[in-house]
Amino acid sequence: MSTKLFTTTALLGSLAALPAFAQDCPIKVGVLHSLSGTMAISETTLKDTMEMLVEQQNAAGGVLGCQLEAVVVDPASDWPLFAEKARELLTVHEVDVIFGNWTSVSRKSVLPVIEELNGLLFYPVQYEGEESSKNVFYTGAAPNQQAIPATDYFLEELEVEKFALLGTDYVYPRTTNNILESYLQQKGIAAEDIFVNYTPFGHSDWSKIVSDVVALGADGKKVGVISTINGDANIGFYKELAAAGISADDIPVVAFSVGEEELAGLDTSNLVGHLAAWNYFQSAESDANEAWVEAWKARMGEERVTNDPMEAHYIGFNMWVNAATAAGTTDVDAVRTAMYGQEFPNLTGGTAVMLPNHHLAKPVLIGEIQEDGQFDIISQTEEVPGDAWTDFLPESAVLVSDWKELGCGMYNTETSSCVQIKSNY
Repeated sequence: MSTKLFTTTALLGSLAALPAFAQDCPIKVGVLHSLSGTMAISETTLKDTMEMLVEQQNAAGGVLGCQLEAVVVDPASDWPLFAEKARELLTVHEVDVIFGNWTSVSRKSVLPVIEELNGLLFYPVQYEGEESSKNVFYTGAAPNQQAIPATDYFLEELEVEKFALLGTDYVYPRTTNNILESYLQQKGIAAEDIFVNYTPFGHSDWSKIVSDVVALGADGKKVGVISTINGDANIGFYKELAAAGISADDIPVVAFSVGEEELAGLDTSNLVGHLAAWNYFQSAESDANEAWVEAWKARMGEERVTNDPMEAHYIGFNMWVNAATAAGTTDVDAVRTAMYGQEFPNLTGGTAVMLPNHHLAKPVLIGEIQEDGQFDIISQTEEVPGDAWTDFLPESAVLVSDWKELGCGMYNTETSSCVQIKSNY
């Protein structure tokens, strides 16, 4: 064999041994959470969570031979600024993945940027569904994993006959309540027995609204509140309930955006017995959760609590790590393909599974507020597959999201066609 032929053969052999993608180090992880403004009460903890997860992964050797670098920006509870910061993360900092957002209006702001630049967003908070993007993995609850089971609990266990749907005025509460109104009426609740009210972010004067809720039960029927109130407006709402002398026995409240972190800023003595529906509570009993809580408190201090969106980031981040490792790259298209079917132990004792519709299979938990700001878990299901499109709105019931086989987030089963993703604006 000639020297030239030997050299060429050796070179081809060495190239074949290389991964399909050359991986740049460090691997940059974008963190897009409000650290100021009305949503800082909820989102700052998620920034802290991501920094801890990155540190833990680096201590375990990083990913693909690289250390991870958390790139943190503050969109300051300003919805248009979320889009600007997402663009900054992708074009200036050149991050490989983004973990972020809380409100749906902020996610809707970011969505066109993520899709234009083919970024990858892991969204960790319960939301209204009615969306499916190939560039987003939704690791929080869809309505069938939170809102519907909570409503069933009110109907079946508490025998609630009239419903007050109270929400902050943006897309998540409005769409969720639209679904719930339809669902309740299908369950035999009359339209006049459903009171719907929206308030702006940061709303503080709750006296008239609480009075209206009380008046709803003037005929003696059992009233329940389903709360999609977000951010620090919850403080004023629960204070007004207490000031009006309303207990959970009188008018139970089930909240979808109040967890351990929000309760840490409240006097919980008057909130005992009110409920929240999530996929995780700090009080969950499992070895994995015990280790997670211990690590969190060791890093952040004994007074700091864990909550559901933290677990969603915990699951999403570890699935992303495993998918990137399986793909041999952080390339978005390769990671997306490797994400389908990813499994990772959740913190409640089961296993989260990533579905082709970019949603997780997760258990549904209902917790009762205790005086110490923790939740007594009074109901827990097996893993429920997240549904991108609700079964309780006619226009959505015919839609399926399947990015793995169909390559479509909005496949119409009646027309057997993929249609353009609609907006909730």
